Parts: sequence; structure tokens; C-alpha cells
Amino acid sequence: MVRSLLLVPLLAVAGGGVWLARGALVRWRDLRVAETYELSGDQWPMLVRAAGAMVCGICVTVLTLLTAVGAFGSLDGGASGRTGSAAERFEGSGTGAGNGFGGGVDGPAAGRPAAPPVEAVDAAAPATSASTPTPTPLPVASRFDSVGHPGGGELLQSAVPGPDGHPRNVRVWLPAQYAKDPNARFPVVVMHAATPRKTADTEVPDVFEGLSSAVQSARSKPFILVAPEAPNGTAHPCELVAAAPMAVADDAALRTTIAATFRTLPPGPAGWGTLGVGDGAPCAAAAGLARPDLYGAAAAVSGRYDPAALARTGAEAPAVGTPRLLLAAGKADTAGLDAARKLQSALRGGTGAAARAEVRISDNATDYSADRIRLRLVRQAAQYLGETLGKAS
Repeated sequence: MVRSLLLVPLLAVAGGGVWLARGALVRWRDLRVAETYELSGDQWPMLVRAAGAMVCGICVTVLTLLTAVGAFGSLDGGASGRTGSAAERFEGSGTGAGNGFGGGVDGPAAGRPAAPPVEAVDAAAPATSASTPTPTPLPVASRFDSVGHPGGGELLQSAVPGPDGHPRNVRVWLPAQYAKDPNARFPVVVMHAATPRKTADTEVPDVFEGLSSAVQSARSKPFILVAPEAPNGTAHPCELVAAAPMAVADDAALRTTIAATFRTLPPGPAGWGTLGVGDGAPCAAAAGLARPDLYGAAAAVSGRYDPAALARTGAEAPAVGTPRLLLAAGKADTAGLDAARKLQSALRGGTGAAARAEVRISDNATDYSADRIRLRLVRQAAQYLGETLGKAS
């Protein structure tokens, strides 16, 4: 890359030097002819062209050396990249280098204060014995580009590897308080999408307004919202999760990337939650019941659920942690409220973590339009998540 960038100015300077040298030679010959006929000539144009040719010659020499150094450096870097491990090819947010997903460091250069060092440790990872090999660190995409300022905060986007290892778009919404207090750390809420290759904010575009209004009205503590792209392969990802919640993939790469790039509370039930609205609600409920050791709270809004499948998921969940779940629906949404009550009853009659689950049902949201009702429900979900998760430190 360095070689190709330097090649263009090298050729341009070399051409200019040849043109100036040729002009100086022509002027020198004209002066010699003038002296033969005892005529006076102006030497200044010849001297200027000669000096310009000398400067071009020096520049050509320097650029040639830089091009050679860049070529050898690329060869050395390619050789070391082929022999290095995956962890050596991907660098974290504090290294100042890019990564395989087009990232540099998210810090002062991006207009935001750099995140203080944080240990990207997966709290849900099981303990390993001395005989168990240490897993290779996951790649971290550390550059997030700003794509807007909805709800008074900042919306950023980057490519982050998914559970299958393939990169997918991830959007991160930072509340207004994130920029105001550069030393604070914030809880994280992962919002699930229900459409393949879409992020949840494209399905619920007013979600940021609901979150910011909940914070402004002192109903909720501010938190960071993370919206990963839904996987491709099925037309309705959350319907699949509703039928088989135990198949919820462990998104460790997402947790590692977000914790290493932004000022978040460490991954774990004290600081991380999950949210789903509409068709994304079953994903949020399944994640909260399947991983109480990771998500301290889950809010499912206007969803339809498979009570038996989710009760089995809660029964098979890790023994650590208590699932905390909000099931919210509009007062006029009788089908949604019926689904919520059936899920609550199924969990109470279950075993293990399902029987311990703390389920709250919200059925009082009402307004003159469906959009206004959804906005009220998002505010309620934000209030519940803000109350349950750890406070920004």
C-alpha cells in the first residue's frame, strides 16, 4: 500500500526534474551561442531551471528510498501476518492499529474520549482447569463510525464478528451523558432484531426517543444500547428462538468488542441487559432466561411467546443468577397480555432458574395511537432496565 501511494508522486517529480533539466540545457546552449557571436545573454533562467532540476533530483532520491522501505516493510508484514496467530492479527482498542474489519482505534481521533483500560473478560465463561488449553482471544473491531445523533445521543456503526465468525453490522447508541462525563461507565442493553440482516433500530426507529425521554424524565438511568444485525438463514430469527430458546448463540465476540471499545460496566448481570420489541421480544426473553449469569434483566415488549419452550430454557439455565423479566404490552393488546400471563404461569410451574424467575407484567400503557403506545412501552422497558441494572459509575 505504501509503495503504491509513493509511486505517483515519484513519477511526477521525476518528470518535472527531466523537464527542468532539459530547459536548463537548452538555455545553456543558447548562452554558448550568444558568447560565440559576442552577444550578452541572461543567465538567470538557466540557473533557476538548474536549481529546480537539482531539487527534483533530491526528491526523487528520497521518494525512491521511501518506496523501497515501504515495499520491504510490506513483505515483512505479510510474512509475519501469515505466521502469526489470530489474536496477533487483530488488535484491541488501545493499540493504535486497525483490524481485519476495517477499524482503527475509537478515541480522540474519532471525536470521543478514549475508553479507559478495561479487562474484556467474559463473566459467563466457565472456569477452566490447568490441563484445558486457553482459548484464543476473540478479534475486536475497535473503530465505530458515527451515523447520526438520534434522541440527543450518538449512533455509531461497525462490523463485528458474529457467533458464526462472519462479520455483521452492529450499531451502538451512546446517551448524551456519555459525552458529558468522560470518566463514567454505563450499563449495556443488547436489543434484538427480528428481521434478517437488519438491526433493531431500523425496525423500531423511535426507540432512541423513548430511551432519552425516560432518562430526561428521571424514570431511567442512562445506558448504552447495542443493536446487532439479526442473522440470516431464516425469515424470522426470533420465531426460531421462540421454538428452541436453548439454541441461543453465545455472542462472546460482541461482548468483548463493546467492553473493549466503550466505557461500559463489565459484562455480567450487574451491568448488562437485553431488550426486544414486537417480533424481537421472544429473543430478549430467551436470552434473559437462558443466560441469567450474563444478563441481569430482560425486557420483552408486545411479544408472542412459546411458554413451554421458554420454561424448559429456564430450567436448563446456569444455576448462577436469577432471571429477571419484564413482559410489557399495551392495555388494548389482549393477545400480547394473554401471551405474557401464560409465560409467567409456565415459569412459575417450572424448575431450576425458571421457577426462580422474577417476572413482572406491565399492562397499563394506553394512548390514542399504536406508535404512542409503543413509545410508552419503550419508556417502561427503559425504566425497568435502568432500575435493575447497575448504576453508571
